[in-house]
Amino acid sequence: MEHHPVPTTVLWDIDGTLVRNATSPGNLYHQALERATGADLPQLVGHQHGRTDAGIIAEHVRAHDLGDDVIPLVSRHLRDLSEERHRSGEHRVAAPGAAALVARFATLGWRNGLLTGNSAYRARVKLSGAGFDVDAFDWEHSYFGDEEVERAGVTALAAADLVGTRAVIVGDTPRDGDAADAAGIPFLAVATGVYDVDALRHTNAVAIARDCVADAALIEDAIAALPPLR
Repeated sequence: MEHHPVPTTVLWDIDGTLVRNATSPGNLYHQALERATGADLPQLVGHQHGRTDAGIIAEHVRAHDLGDDVIPLVSRHLRDLSEERHRSGEHRVAAPGAAALVARFATLGWRNGLLTGNSAYRARVKLSGAGFDVDAFDWEHSYFGDEEVERAGVTALAAADLVGTRAVIVGDTPRDGDAADAAGIPFLAVATGVYDVDALRHTNAVAIARDCVADAALIEDAIAALPPLR
């Protein structure tokens, strides 16, 4: 397919998209809450894929009937725990073909940004731990979920910045798709997380890829065919 010179931004999700999901997702949020309160607490909230850090933290805090004033402290402990795990050598694994596709898009002149429920700091830790060159991403055109309880708040920021250019959100969950729909940004689904191709067919995805190896050409062509955002 011919690639027209329209400014293009590919907004990558991280967990389940660029990197494999954690083996025990959600535990870090609970540990951060325990550090903030100084108490052993029952884990009342299960991990919900596609949520933002801010949303998950708020849910943990409210499940224990704690005041929202503790949320900033939990967030700081979440950052600390992420750094401790990284320094101990507990790193994520890159999803197959993801790094190669990031590099391919750069050769096309496309901008690789991030749209993730994580903070910018946690995004850097996860990507560098998985072997990505963090400088391959445009951090000025990346959007983070450490201050937005709902993912749609993150996509709204991206849509406002990128109007008039071509943009797409690449993610692995229906929540990614719903948030993209809310902001009017096309969604491209990859079945590299907990949802398989059949589950992702219930989204409004412009294309659904099995992964970034088998369907690399499908992903590229689907993005190249997109019109600019309005």
